[in-house]
Amino acid sequence: MIVFGFTFAIALAVALLVWASFDLGSKLLASHRTRFTRDTHFNLRELFLFADPSRLYAINLAFMLLAAMATWLLTQSLVLAASVATLLGFAPRLAFGWMRRRRIDRIEQQLPDALLMISGAARAGLSLVSAIRQVSAELAPPLVQEFQLIQHEQRLGVTLNDALESFTHRVPVQSVSLTVSAMRIAAETGGGLAETLERTAATLRSQHAMELKTRALTAQGKLQAWVVGLLPLFLMWVLSRMEPEAMALLWTTQMGWGVLAAVAIMEFFGVWIIRRIVAIDV
Repeated sequence: MIVFGFTFAIALAVALLVWASFDLGSKLLASHRTRFTRDTHFNLRELFLFADPSRLYAINLAFMLLAAMATWLLTQSLVLAASVATLLGFAPRLAFGWMRRRRIDRIEQQLPDALLMISGAARAGLSLVSAIRQVSAELAPPLVQEFQLIQHEQRLGVTLNDALESFTHRVPVQSVSLTVSAMRIAAETGGGLAETLERTAATLRSQHAMELKTRALTAQGKLQAWVVGLLPLFLMWVLSRMEPEAMALLWTTQMGWGVLAAVAIMEFFGVWIIRRIVAIDV
């Protein structure tokens, strides 16, 4: 009878623990889904992309589970499988950041030509609003999307200054701030809008050329960061092939996990320091 009661107590405790773990996991998963869909909806709207955040969440979750299962089947390591799943969990945020940087770079490349076109329309006697409307029909994305959004905000009653200010918030770079400042000053003071925009376009073109030159000169340093980060991983793979028994201690012992954690931390700071050194702001 005592053994039965003890066994029943253990079974009840295990059942309660499983239930609590399941309940906590469900709440965490629901919280993660809410946060993911909210952030994804904001990023998609910012990038002028039209997709269902809930479907993207399901796709990301499926990729995480499949990659974790495949990693566990290939390596028999739960730690490595959990690491792969965690990295894939951050993949959407990294992808959106990469797409946003590319979009901003493309806008900066289009700005000088767009300013020259607006300047030509202003010389023909058009106002700034009419010049933006005319130029929007000849531009390509993503800058045309921003100009169309400015026009849409004005149709809803937003002033030109507020619409341009929203443009600087959506694309927070120095070239856009300089462009908006030139437009606002020329529109408020009634000065030579065409001449102001032409000078701004020349300044932005020179600045962009300097940035491209700086990127070319620092490309070797950025490549060195990748080499520093990937060389230890390549050496670990080679040593695993040459000495599988010795390298197996890294994956199966606590000391090995500690060494891997230390290596990962040093790798991260090494790559981060090199990229900070070669990150020159023009």
